[in-house]
Amino acid sequence: MALLNFSQPALDATTLAAATDTMKSGWIASGPRVIEFERALSATFGGRPTRTLTSATGAMELALLACGVKPGDEVITSTQSFFSTMNMIVKVGARPVFVDCDLVTRAIDLDQVTAAITPRTKAIVPTHFPGALGDMDALYALARRHHLRVIEDAALVQGSTWNGQPIGSFGDIATFSFHPNKNMTTIEGGAIVVPDEVTARRIEVLRFHGIERLADDTRDVAVASGKYNMSDVSAAIGLAQLAQLPAFLAQRQRLAERYFEVFPAIDGAVLPPRGVPGQSWNMFCVLLPFDALGTTRQAFRAALREREIATGLSYEPSHLTTLGRSLGWREGQFPNAERIGRETVTIPLHCGMNEADVDRVCAAIADIIT
Repeated sequence: MALLNFSQPALDATTLAAATDTMKSGWIASGPRVIEFERALSATFGGRPTRTLTSATGAMELALLACGVKPGDEVITSTQSFFSTMNMIVKVGARPVFVDCDLVTRAIDLDQVTAAITPRTKAIVPTHFPGALGDMDALYALARRHHLRVIEDAALVQGSTWNGQPIGSFGDIATFSFHPNKNMTTIEGGAIVVPDEVTARRIEVLRFHGIERLADDTRDVAVASGKYNMSDVSAAIGLAQLAQLPAFLAQRQRLAERYFEVFPAIDGAVLPPRGVPGQSWNMFCVLLPFDALGTTRQAFRAALREREIATGLSYEPSHLTTLGRSLGWREGQFPNAERIGRETVTIPLHCGMNEADVDRVCAAIADIIT
């Protein structure tokens, strides 16, 4: 039986042809395809300025810089997120101030955000998870009251909506990922959606060495920066993928719904939220009470692997990493995120699957736990 990956990209003939045609054109670095891709993305975000980058990690770093985050500032974020959020906050010289999340939706705990605000707080960075969003109206009302910037880590939820509005089409700044395990891919890549053209221009400068072109066509650098520009090859892939995104999202929705229908009944298990309108399904994470089941997560995952089913871990809490502990955080501070870190298993969900694959995963889980 073939290995069932927990994630994989959907690269069809149209996508491959788009990449090949671009390479044959002779223009493979940033060029006309990048411009076209950015315009197409912007249209999905209500026309808001959108710029592509080499990764969502780079997008987070440049978002922090565009918001003026600097050494000595504090940025409040959920410890339940991929490590890149913490890393980029530290990289720009600021201090990540962690808070907990909801156990089911994994949305950032706004009560803890409120309690964590100090005169040094510059921004709030919530991470959105598949299946449900936090209360976006309450988040932005809180940010307005305290004059704080918001950078939405939307890497996992391209296509999700809040009250009918696509994430990225409203609010402050949102960052997206096009890694192969996301809802669509450019192989590696990301995007940042910003509120105005002034910020977009700032991103353009920061993503290419800080270079600004002068009136006489010579170049100048006023701020040191790196290189984060997307290639035309990646943009061509992105254009083909973006056209298929509605179909990708619909298939992921069908697979998620099948999981809810056939996932075995396990006392103490926590599944993602079900039936929230307008939500996308980048991954399907479950929490399992391994102690009560008389096993360990490592043994459980190994048993699935023996049955040719791959799994992932999404995510270990950032505050318990070596870096997080070095900043003064410790175990016991954020019980929901810590439980997620101990018990979560990401089971297969991608567009290469069908409902029979979901049934296979659930049957294997039932077999293992009994």
